[in-house]
Amino acid sequence: MATITKEILIDAPADKVWSALADFGALHTRLATGFVTDTKLEDEGHTRIVTFSNGSVAKEILVGLDDERRRIAYAIKGSEQITQHSASAQIFTDGLDKCRFVWTADVLPDAIAPYMSGQMDLGAACMKQTLEATK
Repeated sequence: MATITKEILIDAPADKVWSALADFGALHTRLATGFVTDTKLEDEGHTRIVTFSNGSVAKEILVGLDDERRRIAYAIKGSEQITQHSASAQIFTDGLDKCRFVWTADVLPDAIAPYMSGQMDLGAACMKQTLEATK
């Protein structure tokens, strides 16, 4: 199984960044505007259907949300190309009004890892831009 980790520094307070990350249904408006074009909640808010700017769609299941640790975990289900995908993101305070965003995904098959890594790079850059623009 391939593990992909992205870490970015964000010039915004950790609590503000966590608020956007924890808002499971607002991925397209508060966290990754432009990279994600739509998010629809299902299953009483435990599942989201995410539409990406490249046209792909993913069904993501909320696995855990930990306010104290500022950590979210989710999994993708029902993808033809991805047989396994689980991910987490966590926010760490990094000085006054700055934070570190650490995003990790485990994926199968291994051959999909370069594509996923590239998508995560694009997503991370978009999140940084979105979060810093609204600080």
